Amino acid sequence: MKLTILGGGGFRVPLVYGALLGDRGEGRVSEVVLHDLDAGRLSAVTRVLAEQAARVADAPTVTATTDLDEALRGADFVFSAIRVGGLQGRADDERVALAEGVLGQETVGAGGIAYGLRTVPVAVEIARRVARLAPDAWVINFTNPAGLVTEAMSRHLGDRVIGICDSPVGLGRRIARVLGANPKEAWIDYVGLNHLGWVRGLHVAGRDELPRLLADPDLLGSFEEGKLFGTDWLRSLGAIPNEYLHYYYFNREAVRAYQQAERTRGAFLRDQQAGFYEQVGRSDGSALEIWDRTRAEREATYMAENRETAGAGERDADDLSGGYEKVALALMRAIARDERTTLILNVRNRTTLSVLDSEAVIEVPCLVDANGAHPVAVDPLPDHATGLVCAVKAVEREVLAAAESGSRATAAKAFALHPLVDSVNVARRLVEGYTAVHPGLAYLR
Repeated sequence: MKLTILGGGGFRVPLVYGALLGDRGEGRVSEVVLHDLDAGRLSAVTRVLAEQAARVADAPTVTATTDLDEALRGADFVFSAIRVGGLQGRADDERVALAEGVLGQETVGAGGIAYGLRTVPVAVEIARRVARLAPDAWVINFTNPAGLVTEAMSRHLGDRVIGICDSPVGLGRRIARVLGANPKEAWIDYVGLNHLGWVRGLHVAGRDELPRLLADPDLLGSFEEGKLFGTDWLRSLGAIPNEYLHYYYFNREAVRAYQQAERTRGAFLRDQQAGFYEQVGRSDGSALEIWDRTRAEREATYMAENRETAGAGERDADDLSGGYEKVALALMRAIARDERTTLILNVRNRTTLSVLDSEAVIEVPCLVDANGAHPVAVDPLPDHATGLVCAVKAVEREVLAAAESGSRATAAKAFALHPLVDSVNVARRLVEGYTAVHPGLAYLR
């Protein structure tokens, strides 16, 4: 079985390959093709993967190419993890937004809109090529903003594109762990959009254990989200939000922390990863060891400004292991082998949330089998969550419309309608600022 990884020179590709190395049985991935526009990054990551495979019998073969069509032909699965504009683009997204006093985070607020505007046209072209060159392939999208990009690709691939994210998985795992439950045996009632969802229940053996957690301040304050949001706010909500909702609920504090930081997250990752690729390129030593050290630092500093604002302290060691590669592997196994499972995924709504139309991509538990991912029925969201979900989905639709039409006015409308952008004039200045620094937005006119 052939897996093509787009963004194959990306720093987290070894996580996916490591998961594949541990997979056994029929229908496993036997061939991995890495595609990237940067041959130097491909070379560095290929070295890391070779070391990972050195002691593993029957490890999947690895080839690398800068030719997209060559990479796609004959693929059974396509894993998309591209970054249009690179990490310099992310750093610019943050800088332009913060200069206007609004959030520039990668997927939330102005930064997420800018990233989406330059990513959607590229993702749509990839979807068209997949439809032409590998029509039977399943596309697993991890490219951010994951929900928005998945929806853009679904207009050309239908249900054969499925978005994944590790945030809901990590959240469910932490809640289960603090309740003394096995995450594999728990049903997580989670619903929303990508990076905008809530856990409303955690069922073990038919019993919802979340009320027990919400009723115990000590237990509630003992894990990441309790520290990040505060126990009083979580009890007021009656739910546990995805960590990215901290940017909404504590927006002023988050913007101030990012403005005062020595470097934004994007600038930190840009510099850190540049150092990694440079060090691997000039070193005859272990590329895998260099990668391991760099990854540990990356994970430990995740959302550091938010945790500092909330006084949440350092991340727990159990939260440093990532997880999206496990979701990707579980999804591929379920489809390729008809190993039925339940995963929280980004898929078309159908009739799951009545406040959104059937084509809107949402993030919910899905039953997965050989025919793909099928969203399960969920209870309606409370009014406060419905308002946010509808507002952000409206923004995503304006981003898609702007990417299709090239309309500068529609792009400005997308910024202006976002709950975290507080002025139409700010929205217009954001469009001017982003088009000035991003060649990938030259299509806006």
